[in-house]
Amino acid sequence: MAARIKKGDEVVIISGKDKGKMGKVLEVHPADEKVVVEGLNIAKRHTRPRPPAEPGGVIDKAAPIHWSNVALIDPKEHLPTRVRFVIEGDKKVRVAARSGAKID
Repeated sequence: MAARIKKGDEVVIISGKDKGKMGKVLEVHPADEKVVVEGLNIAKRHTRPRPPAEPGGVIDKAAPIHWSNVALIDPKEHLPTRVRFVIEGDKKVRVAARSGAKID
């Protein structure tokens, strides 16, 4: 099945501590059904110093979030939408259910 959310898509968080915030998808993990959204779901990561370049300390890192907790942003109306698939010729194209605008 084709992916409903892909790397580079604009999404909004629909549940959890970052509900209502928007960001860009950095990574998609289909096996775990999770996505990493830029600047959201931040977790603290304690790292050891790695000479010569990296100092140790606590860094902020975007953690994966389940893809059922994010919604794609409609490119036409800039509101959350579901994704539908339409066959155009021999291609399967993602379409916003809210406005019918092509996503790909």
